[in-house]
Amino acid sequence: MYQRCRWCGTASFRRLLCPVCASSDLESARSEGEGVVIRSAVVNRYTRIARNESLVRFPEGFMLRCRVVGTAPHLVWVGAKVRPVGGADSREGEAVLEICDPVTPVSPW
Repeated sequence: MYQRCRWCGTASFRRLLCPVCASSDLESARSEGEGVVIRSAVVNRYTRIARNESLVRFPEGFMLRCRVVGTAPHLVWVGAKVRPVGGADSREGEAVLEICDPVTPVSPW
């Protein structure tokens, strides 16, 4: 679920005000679910286990920072299609996604 501003049409995720026009008139809408990774990083903050944090762009026009699971953290690539994971154990407020096609791209090098 995401929000769309009724005044300017901007899509956002978990906001109280529109990030463009500051309107509080936001309506909820359901995303089609699949997004594309536009930035990926491996982190091990506060734990010894490495995990992936990615920035994902959704076709509705909003971006979301999330955790990608189901593959090794260093194998998540920019351009990978991802979808929400049903029933995943996530910390409160954290979005958890998985790669739709687990085949990694061939390196041009």
